[in-house]
Amino acid sequence: MSKYVITYDIGTTGIKTCLIEIDDTMHILGSSTAGYNLYVDEETGVKGGAEQDADEWWGAMCSTTREVFEKVPDVSKEQIEGISFCSAMQGLVLVDKEGNCIRRPMTYMDQRAREEIKKGIAHGFQIAGAEVTKLLKYLKYTGAVSSSVKDPIWKYKWVEAHEPENFRKIYKWLDIKEYLICRASGEFVMTTDSAFATLLYDTRKGHEGWCKPICDMVGVNIEHLPPIKKSTDKVGEITEKAANELGLAPGTAVYGGGGDASLIGVGAGAVEVGDTHIYSGTSGWVGTVVDKQVVDAGAMMAAIVGADPESFNYFGELETSNKCVGWVKDHLALDEIGVFLKRYGNAIDSLEQVELNMYDYLEEVIERANPGSDGVVFTPWLHGNRCPFEDPNAAGMFFNIKLDTGKTELIRSVVEGICFHMRWMLERQDMKKEVKISDSVRFCGGGALGAATCQILADILQRDIVVVESPQNIGAVGAAACIAVGMGLIPKMTDVKKLIPIEKTYKPNPANKEIYDKNFKVFKNLYKCNKENFAILNG
Repeated sequence: MSKYVITYDIGTTGIKTCLIEIDDTMHILGSSTAGYNLYVDEETGVKGGAEQDADEWWGAMCSTTREVFEKVPDVSKEQIEGISFCSAMQGLVLVDKEGNCIRRPMTYMDQRAREEIKKGIAHGFQIAGAEVTKLLKYLKYTGAVSSSVKDPIWKYKWVEAHEPENFRKIYKWLDIKEYLICRASGEFVMTTDSAFATLLYDTRKGHEGWCKPICDMVGVNIEHLPPIKKSTDKVGEITEKAANELGLAPGTAVYGGGGDASLIGVGAGAVEVGDTHIYSGTSGWVGTVVDKQVVDAGAMMAAIVGADPESFNYFGELETSNKCVGWVKDHLALDEIGVFLKRYGNAIDSLEQVELNMYDYLEEVIERANPGSDGVVFTPWLHGNRCPFEDPNAAGMFFNIKLDTGKTELIRSVVEGICFHMRWMLERQDMKKEVKISDSVRFCGGGALGAATCQILADILQRDIVVVESPQNIGAVGAAACIAVGMGLIPKMTDVKKLIPIEKTYKPNPANKEIYDKNFKVFKNLYKCNKENFAILNG
């Protein structure tokens, strides 16, 4: 018998709400999207700031929930078995005892806390950006180290140093979905994967929970940290007030869900040890399921705790992935957009349809250029970079432009640059003897919507690229998997693979290997040759 659930995929710039039917497969019956603002730099009043408004998150969650019922009128609010979440991670949402935000939340992109990380860990004799004795202590307890300026610990310490009045009001430190769980149910919790992402979580067997030695070392008040729950746990029920605002039934079950890095692989069907997936949304990453903790501190890679307690996700992140394609659309392809709207505009009746069709049209533009973009190489570091090197000063560039370079070459080089960076992270993962990369890679996110992009990735990696149905929605599917396991509809997370069929496989073209190998070598050299220049211009 079919079960109906609602899941919320909370991204950097918008939310997608999906009404999902769980039966022999997980099928999205209807969805609705809404955007919200991202406040950066001068809008936050501090260099490197990246903030959002929690009321905008909630407003988007409420409006899309009501809209999805309008699109699927045959399912009533009383039939919804539960709600769950997939969200961006490593946000810092500080709330008081009533669950109200004390200040505007900081997102994972925020990199203001440069002085705090220097004082906290990036001083003295260092390995991989961390003072060696603190690094060793970190690895002993957590299996990872907080050596990125974007990690939430240093944002927390920034608030302590710069906003003491706000700091005194803190009751709990939450992440993004945990705030929405709190607003929906009144419960203050944090799922295991979000707890790990704070890098204050003890991963040793028999010791799982908040790690007091690490909290003491970095100066975090452990009382600010909420109770920890599993991603598949029912963590509460929707309150009367929240139900009225959302358009859901009071008492509807609320499940923990997970972060995007935990659940996007699940939604793509990459759930067994050795399964590798690549995600290209606003940000992007390469993730491989492993059965034990692995860390590569020099490359900012670690095996993170995910939604499945039996495994870990060995993970490397690119800060701006398909966001670079959005930059192309906004700045390089304006005349192409005019051509597109003139040709197709009258046949399109929704903003979402415009976005999807515009992406298809840019794919046509990409295919006009030769593989390798006639030697043009693009670096996709539009908001610094985290892996396989940590540098908030790194930036994007087009390299090797000539008189005969056209716009089509520039646009294609952006997609190739994203794929080159994915290859760099994948090859770094493959260097670890404890990690087995799968022969085929599951590709997901908005970047996987385009056949040309999928083929470019296959050619650059020289591996089969596998795409499932609605690859841009698989975070919502991963959140539904948490409910399915929590309700006992499937025994464990690895069983979700049976509910997610493959839609298409792209085979690599060996004829393009030589040109891509050559450009990839240049791509990796560009950071090494320009690190000092980035520091001069952006430091």
